[in-house]
Amino acid sequence: MKGFCLLFCMVLIFGFVKTVDAESKQVMGFIENALVYPGEIKIPAKLDTGADNSSLNVKVLTEFARDGETWVRFQVTDSDGKTFNLERKLIRLAKIKRNGAPRQKRPVVLMGVCVGNFYKEAEVNLVDRSRFKYQLLIGRSFMKGGIVVDPALEHTVQPQCPQEKLSLE
Repeated sequence: MKGFCLLFCMVLIFGFVKTVDAESKQVMGFIENALVYPGEIKIPAKLDTGADNSSLNVKVLTEFARDGETWVRFQVTDSDGKTFNLERKLIRLAKIKRNGAPRQKRPVVLMGVCVGNFYKEAEVNLVDRSRFKYQLLIGRSFMKGGIVVDPALEHTVQPQCPQEKLSLE
C-alpha cells in the first residue's frame, strides 16, 4: 500500500509539472500569420510538428562573397504579393530528408520569426516552396519551449512581437 501511495503521489506531481509547463506556452493553430525579419515580412505559415526545421519559400537564390564569407541573396514575397530582396550570411548547408525523394542540400540562414508574441532568431533553410500552399514552414526547433499546436485551430493569433527583441534589422 505504501508503494502504491508513493507511485500515486509521483504521478500527481509529474502530471502537475507538465500541466504548468504547458500552460506557460502559447497555444496556436496549425496555420498562423508570421512576421519574418529582417524586413517585417508578413507570411502565412504552417506550424508543423512533424518537421524538425523551418523552411522559407524563396526565389532567385544566389550565393556571393562578402568580407571573405559566403552570403546568399534571395527574394521573398509577402502575403500581399510584395517582393523583398534580402541578403543573409550563409550559416551552413543542410541535408534535408524529403518524403519519397532523395535528400536535398539547402542553404541555411539566421532569420527572426514572430508568431503571436513569440519571437526567436532561428535557422531557416531556403528552398522553392511555390508548389506548397504555405510559404513558411515552422518546425519543432523553432516552436520548442514556447508554442503548443492545436491542429483543430488556425489563425488564432496575429504576430505582435516587441520591437526591442528584433536585432536582425
